[in-house]
Amino acid sequence: MNSRILIADNDRDIRESLAYVLTENDFICVKVSDGDEAIRKIKEDNFDILIVDVKLPKWDGIQVLDKVCKVSPKTMTMMITASATVETAIEALRKGAIDYLTKPLDYNDVVERVRKMRKLQLIMLENQYLKQEIHSKYNQNLIIGESSAMQNVYSMINKVAHSSSNILITGKSGTGKELVARAIHQNSPRAEAPFVPINCGAIPENLFESELFGFKKGSFTGAIMDKDGVFRAANGGTLFLDEVGEIPVHIQVKLLRAIEEKEIKPIGSPSSLKVDARILSATNKDLQKEIEEGNFREDLYYRLNIIDIHLPSLSERRDDIPLLVNHFISKYNQELKRKVLGVDNETMKVLMNHKWKGEVRELENIIERAVLLCEGECITLKDLPPNAFVGVSMEYADDLKTSVRNFEKQHILSILKRVDNDKNKCAEIIGIGLSSLYRKIDELGIKL
Repeated sequence: MNSRILIADNDRDIRESLAYVLTENDFICVKVSDGDEAIRKIKEDNFDILIVDVKLPKWDGIQVLDKVCKVSPKTMTMMITASATVETAIEALRKGAIDYLTKPLDYNDVVERVRKMRKLQLIMLENQYLKQEIHSKYNQNLIIGESSAMQNVYSMINKVAHSSSNILITGKSGTGKELVARAIHQNSPRAEAPFVPINCGAIPENLFESELFGFKKGSFTGAIMDKDGVFRAANGGTLFLDEVGEIPVHIQVKLLRAIEEKEIKPIGSPSSLKVDARILSATNKDLQKEIEEGNFREDLYYRLNIIDIHLPSLSERRDDIPLLVNHFISKYNQELKRKVLGVDNETMKVLMNHKWKGEVRELENIIERAVLLCEGECITLKDLPPNAFVGVSMEYADDLKTSVRNFEKQHILSILKRVDNDKNKCAEIIGIGLSSLYRKIDELGIKL
């Protein structure tokens, strides 16, 4: 795959000369003359290397560099200047530039430096892949994230792990509540004892009691032998009640007693059995609202919720998306016997701006599919599911007119997708006439 280079210099001769020698050496070059255009190109397209002059109209090279590091972190930058100072060089390197050259340029030297930068870039990608592979192999239950929201979660895990208090883990479906429960168990004094998870949302109502507390042989039709429930299976360890809000109210009474008395009574047994299981539970429901509606017992809620750990949604921790993406690439490289190095900058921008309704689980599914289909070193937009990312906002432009235009385009695409391209319905929902909608589709360049 030929490397893509963006050249930003207001000196036309230097732009053309750099583009000529680099193109002759099999690089693909795009040229711009000012900082504003450079930033726009970086937002719109994917570049491996940026060569930028310190002195540029509109946005100077340092400002461009600062912006690139935020919106396109895998792009490497080489700064060039006609009037070098130690202070400027230090600032450029501190802000993330890889190389710093002074004019007049030795074009053969530039080519060699660019080759070295690209080689370094590929080595870094490969190292990242190898580290993730090793990390994944030995940390199957690793919780990924460096955002402040996730730091709060880690802090809570460390604080509660060594106690025996019951913990309620809340958050949307797909945010990783079971991973947190496992992390608490593995860092607790009960780590060598069983961790027993049960999905309360998947149990038929008539089987709840037997699943939780077990039964004795002959206690009902089909009970041909004794069976231990999950409480007894978790004795000495941790019982994880996932989707705890789905437990029927009449079973909640018996669950509360089991937790308070630390004993259970299997169906058909004349006596109770002592059990010692720490209770971790999780829900995506608002249990306070469930209590108000009579669907969940308040006394059970307070017994389960000694400590509440809330898991943030991806929209609250977008900075963690690149880490999650790399983690899942590593995981599925190993499982699917692939060697994908990462995702390109354009695709990463799309992933970071997508509304992840299915949270981390949805992101993982998308990456698994992309790793399987990827034909090059990096995942690109063509490896993502078709239509899944229609209308995704890459990033709003600085000027109001462009931002409004982008919003209109994305909004119309979103409504059209919702109504299966029925333009009459779309126009009705948006609140404009059908002819106005057709005009907007033409003006905004919407392809149907």
